[in-house]
Amino acid sequence: MTKASDKKLLTLFESRQAQTVPPVWLMRQAGRYLPEYRKTREQAGGFLDLCYTPELAEEVTLQPIRRYGFDAAILFADILLLPQAMGQKLWFETGEGPRLTPIVNANSLTLDGLANHLAPVFETLKRLSVSLPPEVTRIGFAGAPWTVASYMVAGRGTPDQAPARALAEQDRQAFQEIIDMLVVASIDYLAAQIDAGAEVIQLFESWASSLHGADFERWCVAPVARIIAGLKAYAPNVPIIAFPRATSYDLTAYANETGCDGLSLGADCDRRKLADTLPPELVVQGNLDPQILVAGGAAMLKEIAAIKADFAGRPFIFNLGHGIVPQTPPAHIGELIAAVRAV
Repeated sequence: MTKASDKKLLTLFESRQAQTVPPVWLMRQAGRYLPEYRKTREQAGGFLDLCYTPELAEEVTLQPIRRYGFDAAILFADILLLPQAMGQKLWFETGEGPRLTPIVNANSLTLDGLANHLAPVFETLKRLSVSLPPEVTRIGFAGAPWTVASYMVAGRGTPDQAPARALAEQDRQAFQEIIDMLVVASIDYLAAQIDAGAEVIQLFESWASSLHGADFERWCVAPVARIIAGLKAYAPNVPIIAFPRATSYDLTAYANETGCDGLSLGADCDRRKLADTLPPELVVQGNLDPQILVAGGAAMLKEIAAIKADFAGRPFIFNLGHGIVPQTPPAHIGELIAAVRAV
């Protein structure tokens, strides 16, 4: 039987000590940059079909593990499956991304049937518990409420999340009710992922940069803190990584106020300052710029070495500052893995 000590990423969270060779995985490591992913997605017929077909979602989750031997595999799904499970219409426009029927309140949303709708996602995790190499940690995830709500209100991704910010300003109670439903739904969704085999959870706050001050505290910090508290009450030993991408909020305060076990950093942060000021027991994850990965070569290797040096001496997971972009040459991923693991 595989022990937690066999899994580098879980060992890091248990010990909260620096490792000579940090564990490594990459956001969007299952994606369009891989020819085998493109083939499987074509077989599925559509993105949502891929997410909701456990055999195919399992396959694309396994593909980067087979090719590169990452230390962790993140469940293949999408943050917008949750609002769809709550009753909001979701579809994907080719070449344009997700679309939802916009909402201005929680009246059309429901928590009934959540588990049934998302059953294929849980089945994917159960399959991965068997098919992944035993040393690979299984990561489940969800979008943080502010980020998910911004899509729900606008009906699509927007440059500055203006529709959600406007609703939050004009009708705070209506927006609070949307957030509250997302908190409850996220706790249930992630608890079910843990039951299905997720060993670590990551919360993606992709649009953290659009809020500041009291608004950030109300719509980003407080909901994430509630989700983490709920999950800790349910599964106290499951580590939770928060990713408030590109926020200007004090990250030490964010980590303390949310109670996260790990903090994923964007590519634009001041690494040396954070390495000195973040709590020493906090696991840090990051933060290579995905565009540097696209370019590859000496500049990439230099930046990888700098990241490792900046976070040496503290618990650290090597990752990107955001997800792999489709134009990334697959060979560059292999070069990254070799450089991260070089002593």
